[in-house]
Amino acid sequence: AGMNGTAIENFVCVIYNISFMNCTWHVSRTAPGDTQYFLYWKSSKKEDFIGCQNYIKDNGGRHTGCRFQNVTIENKRAYFLVNGSRSGQNIQPYKKMIALYKIEKLTPPLNVTVNCTELSHLCEIQWQPPRTSHVKREICFKYEIVIEKK
Repeated sequence: AGMNGTAIENFVCVIYNISFMNCTWHVSRTAPGDTQYFLYWKSSKKEDFIGCQNYIKDNGGRHTGCRFQNVTIENKRAYFLVNGSRSGQNIQPYKKMIALYKIEKLTPPLNVTVNCTELSHLCEIQWQPPRTSHVKREICFKYEIVIEKK
């Protein structure tokens, strides 16, 4: 239910630093100015939706995102619902399912060391995999090395 075209737009979530997640959206251009949006999510179909506790707001005080902590990825799919309220009018709800591993922004590789020998003109570069909450096997990572100056 809700007036067509009043749902949020450009809903995006990113997981960073292992367990933090930010979700943001754009306020609908056709929703009245006094519309307020509310985000709910759950990490399995069986669970109940949980409301956002830490909203990101625009200059007018409208919710345009949410910050989450202690998010575990594993192989979970998360279900998101953003609905809006305004006195006397229903705002179209927005629903989306996201596979959490697809939205993780990995930390850089750890403990990068470079040892070069002038005599042989060779360099050895070593590192450890990025920290992540759900990838258990090092073979899952691919790396790219860009050398800018010789």
